[in-house]
Amino acid sequence: MKKAWQALAACATALTLAVCASVGVAGRFTCDSYRVTPGMSLSWNGGVLSARPEETLAVSGMQGRQQYQAELTLFGAIPVKTVSVTVVPEREVIPCGTPFGIKMFTDGVMVVGIAEIQTESGMLNPAEQAGIQTGDILISVDGSEVNRNEEIAALVEQSGGKEMTICYRRENKEFTTQLSPAKSLVDGQWKAGLWVRDSTAGIGTLTFYDPATEEFGGLGHGVCDTDTSALMPFLNGEIMPVTISGVTKGASGAPGELHGYFESDEAIGVMHANDAFGVYGALYEAPEGETVAVAMCQETRPGEAQILTTIDGGEPQYYQVVLEYINYQENEEGKNMILRVTDPRLLEQTGGIVQGMSGSPILQNGKLIGAVTHVFVNDPTRGYGIFAERMLESQPQQAAG
Repeated sequence: MKKAWQALAACATALTLAVCASVGVAGRFTCDSYRVTPGMSLSWNGGVLSARPEETLAVSGMQGRQQYQAELTLFGAIPVKTVSVTVVPEREVIPCGTPFGIKMFTDGVMVVGIAEIQTESGMLNPAEQAGIQTGDILISVDGSEVNRNEEIAALVEQSGGKEMTICYRRENKEFTTQLSPAKSLVDGQWKAGLWVRDSTAGIGTLTFYDPATEEFGGLGHGVCDTDTSALMPFLNGEIMPVTISGVTKGASGAPGELHGYFESDEAIGVMHANDAFGVYGALYEAPEGETVAVAMCQETRPGEAQILTTIDGGEPQYYQVVLEYINYQENEEGKNMILRVTDPRLLEQTGGIVQGMSGSPILQNGKLIGAVTHVFVNDPTRGYGIFAERMLESQPQQAAG
């Protein structure tokens, strides 16, 4: 009997530890705030996680409670933590999956490298001496605002070697420094020792078009500088029509890529923003297609789903994928889910996910749940996705109406 009680106590201890561990994991991998649409209850993972009391979640309309606190529970009984719940109107958008081109100019001029200058006195690096680093954004030179590479070069040459006041931005903070240009022995010109970039162009995929706001969202991640990987500060930009002309198939260690060209110099839309969750703007003509509801992040489930994308010169096509992992944390930029391509057609033509497919809509149970963002370098059949809810939250105010 004693051994039986000991075994029972051991089982109880193990169960308690398992429950505590489950609560800890649930608390760590769930958000502190959620959104629901009118009439939606907050529960996911087959009801394993839910908020109680349930009756507070049954909102009959927008006249109901707009925001409230709810207790997140495990198996409907074990408290995990208190979360904030906001009731939002249901959004419906047109999933696109069409390729588009980006022409974007930066707000300020991005420093993508610094270099030594050969002078009569030896090798000098004016930018380094001034404390300027790769990734900094130059805002003004001697009080003159700068947004183009040519403006920087002209002001440096005009200085005649005199000390210049440089205003720059680093990690959203502004700084001022003094820079003394050096005269190059190679061409006799004054130089600051800076490699700078003021624009970029590329190809991606449109995620959605919102008929209510006449706005689009695309890419699922920001446009970043190829040298520094830093988000390029947005000044203005245009959306261009693109035709996909071919594809380099992905392989382990060598991500594939869609190849395309701008069909014309006539823009099909204008950009309003470039941030960590995508690019946004207005299209001059609304795309055709039926609207679908945008899922809240907690509605997304591991399992079968589809992506809508264009890999040739034709129309967007649906391809089968499996969602292997969902991360509901709010601080994951572009990595809310892991998906694996299972469709034989897509695997045959591209090897899975390739560059240029970023922004391809992900749909599950008839709702838009997210967009493809990145490919696994060592496994092109798998990649990351971002929640569509995150992209809509990030829309600039002018785009959100």
